[in-house]
Amino acid sequence: MATKKPASGFDRLPRQIERLSGWLLAALFLMPSSQGVAAQRSGQGPWLIDVERFTELPDGVRHPEGLTVDPATGEFFVGTFDARMPEAARNNQLVRYSAQGKVIAQRSFGATPLTGVAFRDGKVYVLNFGASKLQRLDARFDAKTPVEDVATFGALDPAAPTARRIDNPDGSQDQITYGASGLPAINGMVFDRAGNLYVSDSFQGAIYRIAGATRCAPCKVEVFSRDALLGTTGALPFGANGLAFSADEQVLYINNAGDGRVLRMAMPHGPVSVLAESVYGADGLLFHKGLLWVASNQTDSIVALDEKGRVRARAGAFQGIDADGAPRGLSFPAATAVQGDWMLVINLALPITAAVGDEWEEDVTRWTVSRFRIPDAAR
Repeated sequence: MATKKPASGFDRLPRQIERLSGWLLAALFLMPSSQGVAAQRSGQGPWLIDVERFTELPDGVRHPEGLTVDPATGEFFVGTFDARMPEAARNNQLVRYSAQGKVIAQRSFGATPLTGVAFRDGKVYVLNFGASKLQRLDARFDAKTPVEDVATFGALDPAAPTARRIDNPDGSQDQITYGASGLPAINGMVFDRAGNLYVSDSFQGAIYRIAGATRCAPCKVEVFSRDALLGTTGALPFGANGLAFSADEQVLYINNAGDGRVLRMAMPHGPVSVLAESVYGADGLLFHKGLLWVASNQTDSIVALDEKGRVRARAGAFQGIDADGAPRGLSFPAATAVQGDWMLVINLALPITAAVGDEWEEDVTRWTVSRFRIPDAAR
């Protein structure tokens, strides 16, 4: 990942503009925190949205990766991807927050990192990446609430997706042949209205389907798609990642993090095609009122696409690290969730290179949840 530079803000406007127009800028753009930060748009371009810090993870808890909201109460749930070595140092937690961002409860998952988190029918569903399992527990959990195993994921045969052919502009062709060791990397998930669950596998390039996932345990896992576009040879080793359905559930959208692509799959049998390119580190994915909100973890932003792939809004940027060790703005955003008129964003802030000193994420010591008001035109 390239070294990131803090983005400029209103505090860096030229001094003469500040003197002449400071009051006007404040009136237009700097709303009180109770009203949320402002969205701007010039002409016919995309909305540009600032973000604010909402809440923090508890002391000793790091790397939030999964996020979901109970729409009835506004409570939200955060799962962590703490993959430090040695394993004994890890402190993976599922954290339950009030609608106002106060910690209500924590449930420990110990050494096994978590990825996707989803709410459905009074339960929180968790993709336990370290255990290769889908698990669930009551949404009103406390530190001792039992965790139920719902489904187990294993090695596929073949472990890697089929080869991908690339047609080059000069008329030549490339052939990408993937390798995989058979380690499942369960990452993103989404329910359809019938209660079927779809899960991505970032290493084996697959989408799984679990029929009636809210009603079974143990559940049967079926391979739903193994399209070549679900694999990656990118610098980020994660292929298929975030998942979301269109409003009519006729299209399943899929992020490919390593390729920086948003894909679309016609339901129920494909084909898979490319909707948008150059969304670097396309991670968590959410469809909300006609827009796809993509967590672009390598650009420290949230990008909203319409159903033709055009950028309609862009939220956040990395703006440095505060005195308490928390990122200002966004740092490696991994997932979003809608809470009323707000979009919540978790800052994974995960260093991913072997080098030391090349990533701002190395300096983060407090992990956060950010938020922004969804622009009126996108609600």
